Amino acid sequence: MRLSPAPALDPSLAGSLVLLHLAVVAGGLAWLSSASVSASGLESIRCRLQGTPRPPAFSQDGDFVIGGVFSMHYYVHTVDHSYTSLPEPLKCTGSMDSRELRFSRAMIFAVEEINNSSYLLPGIMLGYQVHDSCASVPIAVKVAFQLANGLDPMFDTGEQCSGSATVKAIVGESASTPTISMLRVIGPFGIPQVSHSSTCACLSDKKQYPTFFRTIPSDQFQAAALAHLIRHFGWTWIGAVRSDSDYGNNGMAAFLQAAQEEGICVEYSEAFSRTSPLSRVQRVADVIRSSTAQVVVAFVSSGDMRILLREMERLPSPPRQWIGSDPWVTDLDMLRFGLCAGAIGFGIQRSVIPGLRDFLLDLSPQKVSNSPTLTEFWEGAFGCRLETGTSTGVGVEEKVCDGSEDIQQLQAPYTDTSQLRVTNMVYKAVYAIAHAIHSIVCEERENSTVNCDKNLNVKPTQVLERLRRVNFSRNGYQVSFDANGDPVANYELVNWQTRESGKMEFVTVGRYDASLPPDQRFDINREITWVKNSTQVPVSVCSESCPPGTRKAIQKGKPVCCYDCIQCAEGEISNNTDSSDCLICPEEYWPNAERDLCILKTVEFLSFHEVLGIILTACSVGGACLAIATSTVFYHHRTSAIVRANNSELSFLLLFSLTLCFLCSLTFIGRPSEWSCMLRHTAFGITFVLCISCVLGKTIVVLMAFRATLPGSNVMKWFGPPQQRLTVVSFTFVQALICTLWLVLSPPFPIKNLTTYKEKIILECDVGSAIGFWAVLGYIGLLSLLCFVLAFLARKLPDNFNEAKFITFSMLIFCAVWITFIPAYVSSPGKLTVAVEIFAIITSSFGLFFLLFVPKCFIILFRPEKNTKKHLMEKTSNDIRY
Repeated sequence: MRLSPAPALDPSLAGSLVLLHLAVVAGGLAWLSSASVSASGLESIRCRLQGTPRPPAFSQDGDFVIGGVFSMHYYVHTVDHSYTSLPEPLKCTGSMDSRELRFSRAMIFAVEEINNSSYLLPGIMLGYQVHDSCASVPIAVKVAFQLANGLDPMFDTGEQCSGSATVKAIVGESASTPTISMLRVIGPFGIPQVSHSSTCACLSDKKQYPTFFRTIPSDQFQAAALAHLIRHFGWTWIGAVRSDSDYGNNGMAAFLQAAQEEGICVEYSEAFSRTSPLSRVQRVADVIRSSTAQVVVAFVSSGDMRILLREMERLPSPPRQWIGSDPWVTDLDMLRFGLCAGAIGFGIQRSVIPGLRDFLLDLSPQKVSNSPTLTEFWEGAFGCRLETGTSTGVGVEEKVCDGSEDIQQLQAPYTDTSQLRVTNMVYKAVYAIAHAIHSIVCEERENSTVNCDKNLNVKPTQVLERLRRVNFSRNGYQVSFDANGDPVANYELVNWQTRESGKMEFVTVGRYDASLPPDQRFDINREITWVKNSTQVPVSVCSESCPPGTRKAIQKGKPVCCYDCIQCAEGEISNNTDSSDCLICPEEYWPNAERDLCILKTVEFLSFHEVLGIILTACSVGGACLAIATSTVFYHHRTSAIVRANNSELSFLLLFSLTLCFLCSLTFIGRPSEWSCMLRHTAFGITFVLCISCVLGKTIVVLMAFRATLPGSNVMKWFGPPQQRLTVVSFTFVQALICTLWLVLSPPFPIKNLTTYKEKIILECDVGSAIGFWAVLGYIGLLSLLCFVLAFLARKLPDNFNEAKFITFSMLIFCAVWITFIPAYVSSPGKLTVAVEIFAIITSSFGLFFLLFVPKCFIILFRPEKNTKKHLMEKTSNDIRY
């Protein structure tokens, strides 16, 4: 262990090597005196340690010595160096941390308990050297060298100033940064270090720190637990502060990564330390006061947290919900800060160590006076100065301790064993080292007795190897290490609750066990008291939750937790709170008014039960009834002059076709089906052609009859009843042929129209072939135009043939209706398209009916004197003379 130059060196090279040693190590490594440097290979070499040894706070010799390093003070007295003389040894300043003192005393208690054990290292005495690092890296490094080299300033060795380590293992340090510094020194020599409180996740890296173990879980687990806790309570907007150290920086980095995975946003992340300028601490406090985040996560050591909270108390501060890491959230000394009431955080499991309290309280002025460390504690705790022993005399010059001081009544972290958390980690660390040494020097015999060899030369590397395999239980607590030197992570959720008396206390309200499945790790079993002594969970969000029916839209330039709530677009829903995207409803579904549920679209078609359907049905049936009634009147007066004069056969056929025209409109009403779609268009096309054919036949008859009255004309024999029937049948056959081809090649079929209205489904008939549909309408239009032209030419014939005037007007109405039908049909949406078509059918049918038959029925029924052949002949004669 004690480093030395290689043998048989040139004297000048040896001197250079000595200087190199002095430059690398500021006191603590062994080197050769100038008188003993030679190349002759002396059997015994006189060696001297550089620097002034730092005495341990507590020590005891033993067969195997264990080192201990604790931060009993938090400050180091610094002086300006003149570089003209050796620097003074570093000294700790400030008040003593009695909690850390308890840790060191717990180590001594464990060692003494093991020394009195009959099953663990029987017959072997463990020794210890406990040092105060003052939470200082330089002192921690110096202590590491001392634990490796020992305290003797001069020693003889035959191995050129190299030998085995003084201690077999080290317990400590309390903070991660000093621990890392110590590992850089002792790690290369294989000295194992078991920490009770160094939680930096970086220490799990076995490539860098192969000799490190710890009985406290890594911050990697605590960071994940804190992120899970924050997400559990719906806090998505938080602030973060950390110690500017390996512990704080690495712990916060792990937490921020876990928080990001949980969807948590951080408004600010500030770092500071107790050695930072006051302005830096003030800046951190001002950031916390002015922030909008109501929850503050503090990955801070106890010493740093005291500095921050003192600054927070200096000025009025808005209430904040504090979430703490283990070092400060379970520190009893921190309970004096009332602004942290309601704080929660994860701490090591509370434990019970039998006999420890009696050991801690077994102090008297006589025992205390023999130890400078205990003397300083005693004087600081009771505010008096001890007359005997080595008194620190810090602020207690006036009062002298009179022996009435009762440590049993002392209220301090040292005497409070109700919250033994980290203390148990110290206890387990000592026992882990003892078990490792036991497995090396002891063996069980056949009669179950244990034989231990105290003279065995145990090397630290052997202890290191056995530590990797320790697995035992002590006071109900399992102790073992994984491949990274970490224990199983098991935390208690601690809540700072205020009693009725006004005193704050730690209350365990839940647990977190990393060994369980992810969905079972976190459990809350008691009510939590929040900031301002409230039982309501505080809210800490950048933006309020977006209700179902909306989605989050990230605000430009801000974290993802800051967003606006945008209503889902048409056809989209969100059925969860804080949805990032809206979901498109299936094709036949549409969002409800709140846009949080897809509901079936309303199916719409022209129904017989709705008002419009009832009106059109009534008109259709009424028109058919009028046509049938007119047929009855005509049939009853079939021998009358007006019926006979207007071609009774075509009139009856026309009335029949009009009845069909009226009734075919009913096929357009109701839920479309495959058969109704084919029937409605073909029936409409054929019946209307039959109707127009009859009107066309009547028009031709009028023209032919007029020509037949001229002298020498025999045209009527070429257009008698057979020819009239043939004309009607021929025109109708052409339409029937067109409809047949249409139905065979591409018939109409029912469809669900999803495009006209987004919020409803229109059931309608697709025409199938647009050519077939427009061919049917075009043919009807052609016949109607032909009929109109012929009727227009016959409009001035004698009065008894004056039906042509009515045909002209009826065709004019018919054509006007169907011409306006085309744009109305194309532009009308949904079921109105069907209504427009029905309206055109009924209107054109009524136009034909009223103009062609109502005047005749009026004469038949109400002017019978005009329904005579004599009257018709007189009228005709008058028209001819005119």
